[in-house]
Amino acid sequence: MRGFRVLLAAALTLLISGCGQEKQKAPDGLTTITFVTDWKAQAEHGGFYEALAKGIYKKHGLEVRIIEGGPSVNVPQMLVGGAADFGMGSNAFIAMNLARENVPLKAVMAIFQKDPQVLLTHPRKDVTSLADMKGKPIMVSDATIAAFWPWLKAKYGFTDSQIRKYTFNLAPFLSDPKAIQEGYLSSEPYTVEKEGHFKPQVFLLADYGYPGYANMVLVPEKWIIKNPKAVQAFVEATREGWYDYLYGDPAPANALIKRDNPEMNDALLAQAVAKLKSYGIVPPKEAGAAAIGQMSDARWQEFYDTMRDAGVYPPDLDYHAAYTLQFLGGNKK
Repeated sequence: MRGFRVLLAAALTLLISGCGQEKQKAPDGLTTITFVTDWKAQAEHGGFYEALAKGIYKKHGLEVRIIEGGPSVNVPQMLVGGAADFGMGSNAFIAMNLARENVPLKAVMAIFQKDPQVLLTHPRKDVTSLADMKGKPIMVSDATIAAFWPWLKAKYGFTDSQIRKYTFNLAPFLSDPKAIQEGYLSSEPYTVEKEGHFKPQVFLLADYGYPGYANMVLVPEKWIIKNPKAVQAFVEATREGWYDYLYGDPAPANALIKRDNPEMNDALLAQAVAKLKSYGIVPPKEAGAAAIGQMSDARWQEFYDTMRDAGVYPPDLDYHAAYTLQFLGGNKK
């Protein structure tokens, strides 16, 4: 399940030593970049695959290879160890935890302007908002207890006595009409509809004030310092790829996604893209490609302040070390 990403985020409290090797020019003059995703290939990676499939990376002077992630893939470890050059950071906790541990990686763009974390319930009249869940049992993963759970406690008065174990198995939720559990907007809700034959109530935490970006591109500081042109080219090409995937023809990317992950199908991919658009996870078409990937100091400070006040981060953390805005141009928001 996509919710496993939170596990990777919250569990990342290690100090990593060493640094990846800078890649040499490809024989044709292109700069070679290996990019590792945070999970198995899916619509949430569509823009990266689109930029690859349609030659957008090559147009920007890059030879990009995408490595599919999964439950055993630790993106930051791969980056600092040299197994990959750039990679995906699932959510703001990833980047902030790296800053806390002084790991030399930074977020250079954020594809998702909202974190797609949700809480799910069966259709029920007694729960119409997050506030209504106070005091009720909620299935969450171990990692969530150190991630967005403190925010729910601070804002809505949730208590640890509400916690029930979520093992990424939907059976307990499907069998209990009073169940509440965590999920990922484009994953668990769709699976519940297909397997449970009912439409769950979906509460997107971001719509209730939960701050933070998601689906970020992480880059080692070594690249940022020594080859900023390549980083800039990757950001610009990725923007084009994502805009084309969302608002053009996604077929080229979907073909590669289904090749890498045979569990994907056209219906699953289409519903994910539709949710990314309808919930405002990605910028609207009229905002243009330049809006894709944008970040701001204000949004990062909001995330840090919120999580610091909830006790997740210390008051002296240099949260600016988690990201850089230098590749995003003047449209930072």
